[in-house]
Amino acid sequence: MSANSFDARSTLSVGDESYEIFRLDKVEGSARLPYSLKVLLENLLRTEDGANITADHIRALGGWDSQAQPSQEIQFTPARVIMQDFTGVPCVVDLATMREAVKELGGDPAKINPLAPAELVIDHSVIADKFGTHDAFAQNVELEYGRNKERYQFLRWGQTAFDEFKVVPPGTGIVHQVNIEHLARTVMVRKGQAYPDTLVGTDSHTTMVNGLGVLGWGVGGIEAEAAMLGQPVSMLIPRVVGFKLTGELTPGTTATDLVLTITEMLRKHGVVGKFVEFYGEGVAATSLANRATIGNMSPEFGSTAAIFPIDDETLKYLRLTGRDEQQVALVEAYAKEQGLWLDPAAEPDFSEKLELDLASVVPSIAGPKRPQDRIVLANASQKFAQDVRNYVEDDDEAGKESFPASDAPASSNGVPSRPTTVTAADGSTYEIDHGAVTVAAITSCTNTSNPYVMVAAALVAKKAVEKGLTRKPWVKTTLAPGSKVVTDYFDKAGLTPYLDKIGFNLVGYGCTTCIGNSGPLPEEVSKAVNEHDLAVTSVLSGNRNFEGRINPDVKMNYLASPPLVVAYAIAGSMKVDITKDALGTDQDGKPVFLEDIWPTEAEVNDVVANTIGEDMFNKSYQDVFAGDAQWQALSIPTGNTFEWDAQSTYVRKPPYFEGMTMETTPVSDITGARVLAKLGDSVTTDHISPAGAIKADTPAGKYLTEHGVERRDFNSYGSRRGNHEVMIRGTFANIRLRNQIAPGTEGGYTRDFTQADGPVSFIYDASRNYIEQGTPLAILAGKEYGSGSSRDWAAKGTALLGVKAVIAESYERIHRSNLIGMGVIPLQYPEGQTAESLGLTGEEAFSFTGITELNEGTTPRTVKVTTDTGVEFDAVVRIDTPGEADYYRNGGILQYVLRSLIAK
Repeated sequence: MSANSFDARSTLSVGDESYEIFRLDKVEGSARLPYSLKVLLENLLRTEDGANITADHIRALGGWDSQAQPSQEIQFTPARVIMQDFTGVPCVVDLATMREAVKELGGDPAKINPLAPAELVIDHSVIADKFGTHDAFAQNVELEYGRNKERYQFLRWGQTAFDEFKVVPPGTGIVHQVNIEHLARTVMVRKGQAYPDTLVGTDSHTTMVNGLGVLGWGVGGIEAEAAMLGQPVSMLIPRVVGFKLTGELTPGTTATDLVLTITEMLRKHGVVGKFVEFYGEGVAATSLANRATIGNMSPEFGSTAAIFPIDDETLKYLRLTGRDEQQVALVEAYAKEQGLWLDPAAEPDFSEKLELDLASVVPSIAGPKRPQDRIVLANASQKFAQDVRNYVEDDDEAGKESFPASDAPASSNGVPSRPTTVTAADGSTYEIDHGAVTVAAITSCTNTSNPYVMVAAALVAKKAVEKGLTRKPWVKTTLAPGSKVVTDYFDKAGLTPYLDKIGFNLVGYGCTTCIGNSGPLPEEVSKAVNEHDLAVTSVLSGNRNFEGRINPDVKMNYLASPPLVVAYAIAGSMKVDITKDALGTDQDGKPVFLEDIWPTEAEVNDVVANTIGEDMFNKSYQDVFAGDAQWQALSIPTGNTFEWDAQSTYVRKPPYFEGMTMETTPVSDITGARVLAKLGDSVTTDHISPAGAIKADTPAGKYLTEHGVERRDFNSYGSRRGNHEVMIRGTFANIRLRNQIAPGTEGGYTRDFTQADGPVSFIYDASRNYIEQGTPLAILAGKEYGSGSSRDWAAKGTALLGVKAVIAESYERIHRSNLIGMGVIPLQYPEGQTAESLGLTGEEAFSFTGITELNEGTTPRTVKVTTDTGVEFDAVVRIDTPGEADYYRNGGILQYVLRSLIAK
């Protein structure tokens, strides 16, 4: 129950239904706030508890100073949580482990459930191994189940065992597209209350739902778990950047061109840590599909969220996608009642402002390695000619010595060239060179949710086929839509055969090429690329094109709209100026240009209007959680606790609750702690958290080998996030990590002071020796410790290695909070002091006294730090909120929640 200090509780009637709401107009200053902050204000009004969320917090938000730097911390309670399978598995593992703990404490395990609705979409595990054939989808799904059976069995059990937890099985769609098409509510109804739909998600592109007026963003797993268990997420009231849209897009430009333009503008402006909010007359002229495409790219331009207010376009989309009329009526009534309805003429109070005339947008791509590096399409071949020089050796004497004479870099109109003959599997031959498009992928949530660009791509394929064109033989072409609705409307419009004919056969419904699940290039292409060191390219309709991300053989990657992906597959090379050069020749030998196969806006709109309807969405989503026969055939344990498989290397029961009792153990001071790592500035969660491939000679690789896993089956840290044994062995093991107490090393090394002279050792191995000795551990760090993505395992792995305290010069906010959530105390050097100025080497033994003050219900401002070498100073305690203090007293957030749930 809300404390309701502002007398904001009221009733809203819609049709025959009445809902409790919390009125924003009861808070002074609310009317001038941007849409996004109004949503946060309602959240505080409804969840005010007098402790973590107080009237002062509400007043601070109502009186928001748009020009101030963020300093006021608030507690945001998301309405729901959304997850994908890579990042969601550990959350479900922890829930299952909580059930075991409740059982051991004599409680009812069935009482442990998400307190906020939680939905997980399995979409990150499909790999485009097979392509270009009618059965590519079926083959890829078969391979996916083979690789991920253990994880899928576990998730299917979770689907049956937990209330408020739903799983969308493999082969259904991409999490963000399923979210906007089916899961998002826009206005939430729960326990008689109506309030804005808000969420956090375990994927950075959660922001796609911002296009529907839903405030949400990507977070780390610990924050997602906390939200799932009813705990608020700490955040600073952000600056809000108003982005005014005017005019309309001109024919021939697409949503992709628009979003690449916006990405370039916002990256240049600087919006990291800020909300972006779109307003103005041009918003009304922007389709919901285009709004979602823009929202999706929020991580690429760096903002926390990129949101559009609710208007008639929102309602139209909700109806199209099968939401019932009462829900649509509620969204309209609630938005208008609360001042959340778009007024195109209004200009809310913003921290900063930008403006874009939609008519100024021109066809564009982005690359070759960052989404913000926009290139006007007409300049693409010329820009490639400049950029490729960064990826090939110069045509000089040194370069020639590196290659056989026949391989020496040549020059074609000033562009580096190394023509290479390839013999295909069928015996035919062709020639590839630098710039060859080896991957052309219609993929990723960004564009596959947008029927206008998808239909445009299919019409390009149709017109190309009718003129006798097809893809070049070296191009791996894949179609991975975000939901089954896409293939349904392709089928209904009669466009599927043309996509198939040109090589864009369905390979899966999921996140493929954009996250590196592009699968291997054809063997003969890969061999030629690697033997002759060719700078080949990919063109994809995704959102990320970072170096090394798309495919290990591909050096240069370009983001483009789906119709341009098809065009580049036909052209076969980035050297081709597709705005001027012929893409190929027709049956009569006449050149065919892009303009000859590019559909008109009327053609695209006609297909969309005549093929896509509410019935299509109803059919695709009527049984979305049931899954296919293969999913339903998975054998799973029965009962409300999971039967852990002792042999599993994917899903293991973590030790968070071992020895736990209902009574909290009093907080104690830390004595005799040794330093596991002494680190410099800007150590990110990417440095701390396990990621990427698992090498055989590392502790994680040795563990898998000892458990009978062949090296070829190691998979990645991401796929094994449900096994803490693998993950703690990969914590602090990033190859770029430099631990200053083990000088001259890079990677997961430290010195082990349990042994004479402290020999260099793997961090994991040393931590085991310290734990066996009963020695607590500490981390010393510099500025901005834990910056970067808020990875849950950066904090979980730290705690499981035996670290009890971290001392840093400053912290990234989320990682600091996550450390507390795992029972690790974050401390800060006194102002102006550092490890170096205090003479700390990392070889000392540390004691921390004064922590016990937390047992008295207060949080000490500082604790005394002393070393066995005589150094002494007062470290600032960075437990910043009453909720964080509760988490620490309980040994962590999971223990706090568990005790709270049992007590209820």
